[in-house]
Amino acid sequence: MKIIILGAGQVGGTLAEHLASEANDITVVDTDGERLRDLGDRLDIRTVQGRGSLPTVLRQAGADDADMLVAVTNSDETNMVACQVAYSLFHTPTKIARVRESSYLTREELFDNDHIPVDVLISPEQVVTNYIKRLIEHPGSLQVIDFAEGKAQLVAVKAYYGGPLVGQQLRQIRAHMPNVDTRVAAIFRRDRPITPRGDTVIEADDEVFFIAAKKDIRAVMGELRRIDETNKRIVIAGGGQIGERLAEAIESRYQVKIIEMNPARCRHLSDTLESTVVLQGSASDKDLMLEENIADADIFLALTNDDEANIMSSLLAKRLGAGKVMTIINNPAYVDLVQGGDIDIAISPQLATIGTLLAHVRRGDIVSVHSLRRGAAEAIEAVAHGDSKSSKVVGKAIEDIALPPGTTIGAIIRDEEVMIAHDDTVIASGDHVILFVVDKKHIRDVEKLFHVGLSFF
Repeated sequence: MKIIILGAGQVGGTLAEHLASEANDITVVDTDGERLRDLGDRLDIRTVQGRGSLPTVLRQAGADDADMLVAVTNSDETNMVACQVAYSLFHTPTKIARVRESSYLTREELFDNDHIPVDVLISPEQVVTNYIKRLIEHPGSLQVIDFAEGKAQLVAVKAYYGGPLVGQQLRQIRAHMPNVDTRVAAIFRRDRPITPRGDTVIEADDEVFFIAAKKDIRAVMGELRRIDETNKRIVIAGGGQIGERLAEAIESRYQVKIIEMNPARCRHLSDTLESTVVLQGSASDKDLMLEENIADADIFLALTNDDEANIMSSLLAKRLGAGKVMTIINNPAYVDLVQGGDIDIAISPQLATIGTLLAHVRRGDIVSVHSLRRGAAEAIEAVAHGDSKSSKVVGKAIEDIALPPGTTIGAIIRDEEVMIAHDDTVIASGDHVILFVVDKKHIRDVEKLFHVGLSFF
C-alpha cells in the first residue's frame, strides 16, 4: 500500500516505523529536515521536506497514485486542508486526520465529501479519555483493551492474598468458574514476563492478564482479587482538554473535583461542567491536597501536559493516601519506568493514538497490535480470510497451527460470540483471532500467518 504520512513527530514517526516493516511504500512529509533525516537513516522510507497541505509538496510525495493520506501534524488546520487538497486534486481514496480541537469534533457535519473530506478522524484526547473511562469503570484493573469493538476485553489485575485462585494452578480456573470461559494470556512477576501454562501457579502480587467476553470480566476479576468497591470520588489534576472531557463524561456517576492552576481555565470549567467541583491551585500543593481530603479519593488522575508535574503530584497524592493513581506520561520511554510502584497506571497518549491509527491503516489481516503494560506481551487482533487451501489458519484446529515461538491464541470472536481458544477449536473465515506474543520480533511472523495465498484471489 502506498501511504503518505504528514508529520514526523512522535506519532508520525512511530506510525512510519510500524508500517515500513510491513512492506508498505511510505513517504513522510515534514518541515523539519533534521527530523526527516533521522527517520530516513533508520527506516526504508522516502522523505519530503515542506508543508504537507501544499499541492506541490503532496505531488512531490507521490499523491498522484497514493492509496492513503495520514495527516498527523501538530496543526488541525494543516491536517484538514491537506485532506481537502488530496481529495480535490489527487482523488486519494482514504484520508485520515488527527484533529484535537473539540469545537471541530463536535460538528460532525463538517467532515464529509461535500465539506471537509476526512474519512477517519483521530482525536488523541478522546482516545485517552475513553481509555481512562474504561479503567474507572473496572475498579481494580490496571489495563483494559477492547477487541472486536468491545465484544471481548483483555484486563490486567494484580492478584491479591486471599483471592480464590491465588496459590492455584491455572488449569483450576474452569473448576472455580464452570459457567465462565476465560484464558490467562500473560503474567508479569517480579519484573519479568512469564508465559502461562496449565501448571503455572498464580502468586500474590502477580500482574495477571486475562481475556474474556465483556459480560464475564467482573466475575474473573473476583477470582484473582477481592472485588474493589465501586469508585466514587475522583480527583483530576489538570483542567485541559482531557481533564475537561473526562469530567464531562463521568460527572453524572461520580463525585469529581478538578484542580487547575489557570484562573481563566477554571472559570471556563465552572461554566461548562455541571456538578464537577473546580479548584484553583496546584496539585503539588500539600496543604491544598490535605484540605481537599485526598486520602478519601478513590482515584487521583494527573492529566497535565507536564510529565514532571504529573509524576510529582501523583507521588504526593499516593503518599497522602489516595486509592489508585493514574498519570499521563507524554514521553513513551518513561511509561514502564514509572508505573507499578507508587504510580499504579501510566498512560501514553502517543501509544494510545498509534494503536487507534494502526487499526484504521492496516487493511485485511491485522486489525490492531497492543502492547501489554510492563512489556508482558503484545496482543494482536487478526482477521482470518480465505479457505483451507489459501490460508494457513482457516479450517485448522489451533493445535495444528504452526504458531511462532512464545505465541498463543487467546480467543476467537465469531459474529457476536466470544469463544475462548482451546486446542480443538477450529478457525473459520471471518473470525477475529486474538493472539499473544511474548517476543515482539515474532509479530511479523504472526502477520504472515494471516496473509491469504494467491489461490484465494
